[in-house]
Amino acid sequence: MTASQWAFLGLVVVVALARLVELRVAARNLRWARERGGVERGAGHYPVMVALHLALLVGAPLEVWLADRPLVPALAVSMLLLLVLAHALRWWCITSLGPQWNTRVVVVPGLTLVQRGPYRVLRHPNYVAVVLEGLALPLVHGAWVTAALFTVTNLALLSWRVRVEEQALAELAAPTPQARS
Repeated sequence: MTASQWAFLGLVVVVALARLVELRVAARNLRWARERGGVERGAGHYPVMVALHLALLVGAPLEVWLADRPLVPALAVSMLLLLVLAHALRWWCITSLGPQWNTRVVVVPGLTLVQRGPYRVLRHPNYVAVVLEGLALPLVHGAWVTAALFTVTNLALLSWRVRVEEQALAELAAPTPQARS
């Protein structure tokens, strides 16, 4: 492996560690929600989502290594910037939702829809971050096959996920409760 491939692998490891931190936050928030009567909806899509994100983290460095993808500096810099922006947007979502943020769809009776942070302008800003990250991370080192496969598959999964969330929100009486990610 070349120096740039090792560096890319290091970047993927950093992103994976960030995902593990997010999973810890989600687990804490899930306990918080359940203590308040929160109920998970549409859990069937969750293992698919986990597998897809794992495939991104494994597939990108494998493609770079096995297909010997070259590092294109202009693409690497622009995609790294996009990746950082996606990560910042995700943490803005997490902090805006506070304990209501989760990687699962959980509705807590009596909570209202969050209208602060990026939720003032977008209904599902966390998914914008996910789409941007899934495109940008592999393209930092030219793993275009992984970027394309993840993006297409992720868009299909997100259409399922958004329907689950919208149905979960609609289940509860007004004001609309919060169960977003």
